[in-house]
Amino acid sequence: MNRNNSVSAFCDDALGTSDAVELASRIARREISASEAVEAAIARAGRVNPQLNAIVCEGFETARQLAAKPRSGGLAGVPTFVKDNSNLKGLPTRHGSRATNTRPAQKNGVYVEQMLSTGLIALGKTTLPEFGVPPVTESVLTGITRNPWHTNHTPGGSSGGSAALVAAGVVPIAHANDGGGSIRIPASCCGLVGLKASRHRLIHMDGTDGLPINVVHDGVVTRSVRDTALFMAEAEKYYSNPKMPRLGHVTAPGKKRLRIGVVREAIAGIPIHPDVLRVLDDTAKICVSLGHQVEYFPIPFPDQLGEDFLAYYAMLSFGMTRLGRIFIGPNFQAKDVEPFTREFGGHFVKCIWRMPGVMRRLKQVNRVTAGMSERFDIVLNPTLTAPPPPVGTVIVPSRPMWDNVTAMRNYAPFTALQNISGDPAISLPMGMSQEGLPIGMHFTAGMGEDRLLLELAYELEAAKGWPSLIPSR
Repeated sequence: MNRNNSVSAFCDDALGTSDAVELASRIARREISASEAVEAAIARAGRVNPQLNAIVCEGFETARQLAAKPRSGGLAGVPTFVKDNSNLKGLPTRHGSRATNTRPAQKNGVYVEQMLSTGLIALGKTTLPEFGVPPVTESVLTGITRNPWHTNHTPGGSSGGSAALVAAGVVPIAHANDGGGSIRIPASCCGLVGLKASRHRLIHMDGTDGLPINVVHDGVVTRSVRDTALFMAEAEKYYSNPKMPRLGHVTAPGKKRLRIGVVREAIAGIPIHPDVLRVLDDTAKICVSLGHQVEYFPIPFPDQLGEDFLAYYAMLSFGMTRLGRIFIGPNFQAKDVEPFTREFGGHFVKCIWRMPGVMRRLKQVNRVTAGMSERFDIVLNPTLTAPPPPVGTVIVPSRPMWDNVTAMRNYAPFTALQNISGDPAISLPMGMSQEGLPIGMHFTAGMGEDRLLLELAYELEAAKGWPSLIPSR
């Protein structure tokens, strides 16, 4: 890969090369102050954001004020960013759309409150595609967000702005959320750890509990397993679902040897890039070398599942377009919604007669995933069918809407399943393409088995090591 097209903010400042755990420890030991960490992150953002275009709006002065005060939590003083589809007090929430307004939020969103309870300090808001639908972060409102590994390529979506900033080293951890893969897709594209926790383990985004199937899950993207694990443990102190096994602080690999099923194909015969299959097979071999039992098996879901999920997402796009004043606010301007979103929502009108069957089939997905969990402890498949594509190639405004939808599906056919079932899933940066771009592998477990995923992630991190944009000495 041409390193002239990569962007790294890592330097010899207060942040250094620290992940969030190390940075929080250094602040707690008073080796550096929270103010110094925040100032370093602000300076890094100023250097690299012109190339990445990952920040929608800044809250630097508020962050400085917060950093000057004592903070509690296991991540106290660590700088972060919030994705711009959740409210952060004092800044507008644009959802990646011109149809929204610039009025500042009066209070934090319910999940943002949980996230910031860990001690994190938010510096501002990050980019996303309109309403978080496409798997690339490109919108009319904010333009194209670029991958720090190679700025001609996408960081994925919809949490692409957050992933770009973490991978580039501006902050070690940032908010992400996931309605069809939007934590795991950018984690794969940017070489990060991206956990979509079990449904109801973390507090849900405002307004999503009313969905027929709540496919939206909040979380973070990080550069290390221990950062994700500490965040989950600290977030659980703020809210712990009494109906779910307590996660606690996962700090090391598990001792149990696991039954791991490997799926090497996608629905509808969608082709998978040779580099992705190579990394998948290498990952399976690593699992075998660690003593786990690995078995390849055919994809257990019909092609109909992909069509049903697209119909459900078209319904959500229709709702955002036609009912935006209810979901977002009275100043929502439907006329300013992007053509792709409007046309995709129109697909729902054409297939509305199918929706009873669609909903019935989607709600039965758990039966199949439960059967998989009886056979395997973990299921492994690629996160995406290909390495990060060049910007402007997945969603092409001049192309017919359904061609863009097909391109979306063909790039990211794996991740939506766990949004439907609610099961936990994690993308781990297990390899690189021949061009030097990150490739993530996707691990899933049964409902409530988030600990199992984190324990295996620790083991794979120790065995493989993650790619990084930290300059070599």
